[in-house]
Amino acid sequence: MSFRRILVLAGILLILFLGMYTWNQRTRMLDDLAANVGLELTGAVLAPLRALQDSTREFWQRYFDLVNVREENRRLKTRLEDLEARLEAHGESLAELERLRQLVDLPGDPGWKPVGARVLAGRMGPNAVLSSIVINRGYVTGGRPNTPVITNKGLVGRILRASPHTANALLLTDPGSRVAVAAQTSRAFGILTGRGSGRPLEVNFVRRDASIKQGDILITAGLDQKFPKGIPAARVVSVAPSDYTQFLAVEAEPLVDLHHLEEVVLLEPTGIVRLPDEPDDAPAEFVGPPAPPKKAAP
Repeated sequence: MSFRRILVLAGILLILFLGMYTWNQRTRMLDDLAANVGLELTGAVLAPLRALQDSTREFWQRYFDLVNVREENRRLKTRLEDLEARLEAHGESLAELERLRQLVDLPGDPGWKPVGARVLAGRMGPNAVLSSIVINRGYVTGGRPNTPVITNKGLVGRILRASPHTANALLLTDPGSRVAVAAQTSRAFGILTGRGSGRPLEVNFVRRDASIKQGDILITAGLDQKFPKGIPAARVVSVAPSDYTQFLAVEAEPLVDLHHLEEVVLLEPTGIVRLPDEPDDAPAEFVGPPAPPKKAAP
């Protein structure tokens, strides 16, 4: 392109620019158009940026809220576990209090002094082969050998061996246990004998003509002076004639749950003789096994 044509084109553009400038000065059309286009472009650029900024701020706000909620949940969970532990401890304390109240609410007998004891374990030490429990009383604190052991529900057994502050109690279910008992209603007498854990008790030497039936409560007879008279000991579960002796075959079960003992009461003798309440309060004569027949003289 020649220089002359360039000058002509430049002149035409200058004339157009001056014309548009003059027209714009009169009408302000170009200024308005430029302002509108600029605003639209600014809005198109700023709107996504503002939306991104708002989203970012909301995201961080939710994140911090979530962190706060998580921390609050952790604190509430810890608090809940602490309250549950306290509630469980209070529940155990209330259960223990109820058991102790029942143990305290025992009929009084001036000949025997009740002494509370806590069960430490069962079947431990040298007597692990026996049906026994270990308690926190010894011969210094009221747990001397042969001391009766009871709960509010009935007879548990007696102290077998004792150290100064710990003792081993033989339960009714042990084969070495022997207790003179009587039926609470008919006063039929017998010897309550253990046969081992998990097996029913046996009542020996009950006469065939004795009035005793299933469901009868057996109480201590007090004949041997080792147990106070009148303590509930067992419940009769079966009665049948014996095939080998002149006595009835009687089986019974303990009144006390011997597998879940936690507290017991020891009955320490005081030496005070209890007077009978009624003239017939003394037990009838106990008929034991018959004496062997005498051999005829040759």
